[in-house]
Amino acid sequence: MNKNDLVRMLSSRLSLTQKDSILYLNTLLDIVSEELSEGDNIVLQGFEAFSRWEQTERIGRNPRTGVACPIHSRNSVKFKPGKFLLDRLNGE
Repeated sequence: MNKNDLVRMLSSRLSLTQKDSILYLNTLLDIVSEELSEGDNIVLQGFEAFSRWEQTERIGRNPRTGVACPIHSRNSVKFKPGKFLLDRLNGE
């Protein structure tokens, strides 16, 4: 499923236009991005949790040449599925 498929599914289930559905989806994605960039965690109880974490700087290797090179630190996101999502995925 891609973003367009999700927009079509939202519009059909909520009886909205696709224009409204994409507006809602983009707004949700903007809010999630803003909160994570500010260092806040996002928890949708029982479904999922997103948290920001900083990957530390480390030495990597070019797989083609074997030459060592630094990989700079950067921010990333961790996703942790909630109990209800895991139960549904496992048929419980």
